[in-house]
Amino acid sequence: MYEFIPDNPYLLLTPGPLSTSKSVRNALLRDWCTWDADYNEEIVQNIRRRLVALASKKSEDYTVVLMQGSGSFSVEATLGTTVPQTGKLLIITNGAYGDRIAQIAKVLKLEHIVYSCPETEAPKPEVLSKFLLENPAITHVALVHCETTTGMLNPLPELARIIKEHGKIFILDAMSSFGGMPLDMADYGIDFLVSSSNKCIQGVPGFAFVIAKKEELLKCKGNARSLCLDLYDQWKEMDKSGKWRYTSPTHIVRAFYQALDELEAEGGVEARYERYCENQQLLVAGMDSLGFEALLPENLQSPIITSFLYPRSNFDFGVFYKAVKQRGFVLYPGKISQADTFRVGNIGEVYPKDINRLLEVISALTV
Repeated sequence: MYEFIPDNPYLLLTPGPLSTSKSVRNALLRDWCTWDADYNEEIVQNIRRRLVALASKKSEDYTVVLMQGSGSFSVEATLGTTVPQTGKLLIITNGAYGDRIAQIAKVLKLEHIVYSCPETEAPKPEVLSKFLLENPAITHVALVHCETTTGMLNPLPELARIIKEHGKIFILDAMSSFGGMPLDMADYGIDFLVSSSNKCIQGVPGFAFVIAKKEELLKCKGNARSLCLDLYDQWKEMDKSGKWRYTSPTHIVRAFYQALDELEAEGGVEARYERYCENQQLLVAGMDSLGFEALLPENLQSPIITSFLYPRSNFDFGVFYKAVKQRGFVLYPGKISQADTFRVGNIGEVYPKDINRLLEVISALTV
């Protein structure tokens, strides 16, 4: 039987779920009624307004839909609602999460094609342009911003420019970047942005959200291929009073409200981004000194999660993982197909002092 431990025995150095503050966890301790105005108007609608404000300076052009489930549920809701029967989707992928979008499109029987490139390479704007020129039937393009398979930050400005030059609807999976990296949807012509409660805003798992350009979401009525994952119908119901169509994860929502308060108290997205960057840079420099090489070059690396190559052929990650966990840190196994790696997340309630402590632990283990 699992022994209950009253507070966190270790930090989660993962891309989400991630380590949260004690005050976020404490916010889970009160019950809420899904029909109550205090919940729907003062919490749900407040969260929606704040998310839109984080997404763009032109907040009047956007709205937000909260959806039950993990981030992948909202990716599926977005694809299944926004791409009409007559539409065609281009998926740009260089990792497991781009591949998951392709898998969703296949299951939903969406007409689609895939621009796939190696996991350690960024998509090229000129190749994207070629795809769009040769396939004029494409109506929508989907891209993962930070591909946590490797930690790569895909070149959003360059790819977004090509997408909008060709007049396509742009869907961005910003699961692991929104709230932790400065980004304005209007600057990049993003029509639908998907993220989750348990990523850079540092809440807990249980719901995700889609920030949508209103004029494009209005065109989606009747498109959905699912009852529960109908983004348009969820939006219309939520816009009335904040009520979700089906039971909302009330405790998770209240904890997310607290997490938004803490994001603002830290100094907003820019301040959080600086902390994540400091964490990541400190980590890479320290790991390099201990003989661990980062998978990606600095120009492709995000501040979200970092992949490291095994330092030698007989390196046993399972043994290493358990030893590090016993000393207070949970790492992440590798996910790429072409090399043996493991990953270390740099986000969540994690600070440079924690990275320094991790490096001391790893140093002691590798002596």
